[in-house]
Amino acid sequence: MDSHNEDRQQTIEKEPAITSAAATEQETEEAQAARRAKKMLDEFERKREYGGLPALLISIAAVITSCYHLLYAYFHPFFALDHRALHWLLMSVMLFALYPFSRKRSPLTRMSIPDAIFLFVSVGICLWIFTYSTSIMNRAGSFGALDVVMGTVLVLIVLEAARRAAGLAVPLIAVVFICYALFGPYLPDVLAHKGYSIERLCTYLSLSTDGIFGVPIGVSANFILLFILYGALLRKTGAGQFFTDVAFALTGWTRGGPAKAAVVSSAFFGMISGSSVANTVTTGTFTIPLMKRTGYPAHFAGGVEASASTMGQIMPPIMGAAAFIMAEFLSVPYYKVCIAAAIPATLAFFSTFMQVHFRAVSLGLVGLPRNELPKIGAAFAAGWHHLFSIFLLIAFLVQDFSPERAVFWAILATIATSFLMCLIRRESLKAFGKLTLEGLEEGAIGAVEVAAACAAAGIIIGSITMTGLGIKFSSMIVDASLGKLYLALPFTMIACLFLGMGVPTTAQYVIITALVAPALIQMGVLPMAAHLFILYFGTRADITPPVALAAYAAAGIAHSDPWKTGWAAFQLGIAGFIIPFMFVYAPELLFVGSLWKILPALLTATFGVYCLAAAVQRCLLVKTRWYEAALLLVAALLLIKPGLQTDLIGAALFLVVFLLQWFRRKREGGPASSA
Repeated sequence: MDSHNEDRQQTIEKEPAITSAAATEQETEEAQAARRAKKMLDEFERKREYGGLPALLISIAAVITSCYHLLYAYFHPFFALDHRALHWLLMSVMLFALYPFSRKRSPLTRMSIPDAIFLFVSVGICLWIFTYSTSIMNRAGSFGALDVVMGTVLVLIVLEAARRAAGLAVPLIAVVFICYALFGPYLPDVLAHKGYSIERLCTYLSLSTDGIFGVPIGVSANFILLFILYGALLRKTGAGQFFTDVAFALTGWTRGGPAKAAVVSSAFFGMISGSSVANTVTTGTFTIPLMKRTGYPAHFAGGVEASASTMGQIMPPIMGAAAFIMAEFLSVPYYKVCIAAAIPATLAFFSTFMQVHFRAVSLGLVGLPRNELPKIGAAFAAGWHHLFSIFLLIAFLVQDFSPERAVFWAILATIATSFLMCLIRRESLKAFGKLTLEGLEEGAIGAVEVAAACAAAGIIIGSITMTGLGIKFSSMIVDASLGKLYLALPFTMIACLFLGMGVPTTAQYVIITALVAPALIQMGVLPMAAHLFILYFGTRADITPPVALAAYAAAGIAHSDPWKTGWAAFQLGIAGFIIPFMFVYAPELLFVGSLWKILPALLTATFGVYCLAAAVQRCLLVKTRWYEAALLLVAALLLIKPGLQTDLIGAALFLVVFLLQWFRRKREGGPASSA
């Protein structure tokens, strides 16, 4: 694991970097930010740090894991239960080896006895399931004593694994649902059911494809690990630096350029990262000091990075892990999820970008000197080949390839193009091989936390399915909202934000979808819109105080007040709280309907998001007065909602504010005053 930890540190300290030399003061600030980011990442991950033979063994296990999943993506040699059992076997080996029993203690350099017991028992049970999977499935419903013991122990192992990797919230929620399944007859009538024995429940959750080895872990085994591996290989081959160099070359010289570049590069990097916190820490070490140097307040710089990094989970074509589970739940090709998410994600991105611009206008900021920025030609010359695999991935998805087959070819294309560029540039093949192996290692290890959350989510889904709670809860939502969608949607939003504050996005999405999505669909919401609504608010939790993990990570780098940074990130991501309501009522924003309905909806929504950004930052041409900000906010809501009448009223309100600002700026004789 030494190589993995060294790479993490090198990524934070070196990537991405501006090609031209920076001032000594800037370098010092970036070095300090890098140290703070390293500390934040260590606190977030809390993995063991091995050396010598143990590190080598774990590296070998991780590389074998990645290679196995690549082979399975092409050959599919096993049935679902067999493959998912092997997937969990490999994940649990790395999980119990890397994640210590207690997060409060510093990472150890050797495995404890309880960790070894958990590891070997988990491996033994998974091998038993893999070996006897056919007979296990054949005797479903009439399990023997050995089946009950194995199933019960596996449930306990998954709960402990989720606690180590994802925190206490996920296993506690799983335990609540287990208790609900066991004690159904003793609950109030509205929640009561016949109840199930421990034997029946544990075998159902562990020895079928409806519980631990259900859809969530299946998606983790088939898609998620491969996409995380793809992102790791892109980072290792320099794609992160390429995206950042391009972003700075295009926007760094404009007003408030470093913040705009942070939005662009973080959105790009978030697509290949999959974690808002990891993305914040990796790109923020460079972008946050530059934003502060330009003149942005520290808390605002941290908020920009956190908000932009969080957008990666909703940005096609490579969205967060929950998007793959969504495609499975909806039984639609993954590319249809990407198409539906394209307009909302673009609007959210545009809102953050324009807020950064309006804050720069209000502060009277300028961009970086061009001699401190990468040249666009040089950036493309150095990294154009990284685009090939991304375009290939998109092309395969559009042609209705399965996500695992599409990402399989994208991974091979990444390795092949990087190898060819290495030959053309006469670079060290040994270094290329080392980076490739490190990418295979990092990809497998990066999937461990997601796999643990998915396995625990399988327990929750299995309990819900077994007891029929999903139908009952949906009926309760309908009754509580009086059958009114405008009441059900805020209830769902609050549930998503509340649960997302302590639960990873993937697990949060699975839980809320199972409980609430049927109620929304029953009220007439399109299934795609209902699921995207839940996903959006699950990601918003990372930038919503009081538990805004991405914002707090950015605050650690910016050396700013965490609370102020959290609220700045919330403001910058405000469009993500409004757009989901809009696409529920206007499916045109999900590419549903004719082109003549979609285009006007897109144009007016973009205009509305522009007004929203100006209202939130209280600046258009000059700083707005309170009534101008209020008019801009109303105009934004009217424009985002499709409809000719609302669009005309919104445009008229914007015109009023624009004219007021135009004459005031002309009277005052200049642009916005400097803060």
